Parts: sequence; structure tokens; C-alpha cells
Amino acid sequence: QVQLVEYGGGLVQAGGSLRLSCTASGRTFSSYAMGWFRQAPGKEREFVAAISWSGGSTDYANSVKGRFTISRDNAKNTVFLRMNSLKPEDTAVYYCAADTIYRGRSDGYAYWGQGTQVTVSS
Repeated sequence: QVQLVEYGGGLVQAGGSLRLSCTASGRTFSSYAMGWFRQAPGKEREFVAAISWSGGSTDYANSVKGRFTISRDNAKNTVFLRMNSLKPEDTAVYYCAADTIYRGRSDGYAYWGQGTQVTVSS
């Protein structure tokens, strides 16, 4: 049983940056691999980034590679998504996800947050 809450969404102009945070509670956070997904209006949820529990393995969607960075601080039960050089097409609700195994870009994570809105204006 894990509860995930995302923070940091908001409105930003194209080219700007945001850092999303996801804090977990209910179980030992360090035992969970984490992922970020997003869903734009009228589109299906898509993979953004993933990180293993130790931080040793990461994966990124091609659309965000080189612009976004996923990281974690297990002592604070928190995973981050640093988003640089934001584009209007990055506009979406961003969701944090967790599971006991590293799932990478799979959407079959056991636990999901409520999401945080990111809007990038042109």
C-alpha cells in the first residue's frame, strides 16, 4: 500500500523549466521503482521517464530525452522530474507511478498519484 502525491505543476512559457516532485507514503519508498507518465487532452497516457529504486537505471521517452531528468531522494521518499526547454506539446497532466520492480516504460505500475497539471504556453 503506497500513496503518491505530485507537486510542482503550473503554467510556464515555452523554453522555461519546471521541477515536479512526487512524495510517497505508506511503505518503504526505497524499495520501489518509480516512473513519470503524462496525458494530454484527447490523448492516451504516455511514458515520460523511469528510475530504479537505487537510481542506477533510468529510461526516457525519445520526446523528452536530453530535456528532462528523473532523479530520486530515497531518504525523503521523493522522486523528481526536472523539465527543461519546455515545449507546448509537453502540456499534460503528469502522473507519478511506483512498483516493486523496475517497469521502465510499461504502464502496469501498481501505484499511481492523482496527477499535476503542466501547461506550456507558446
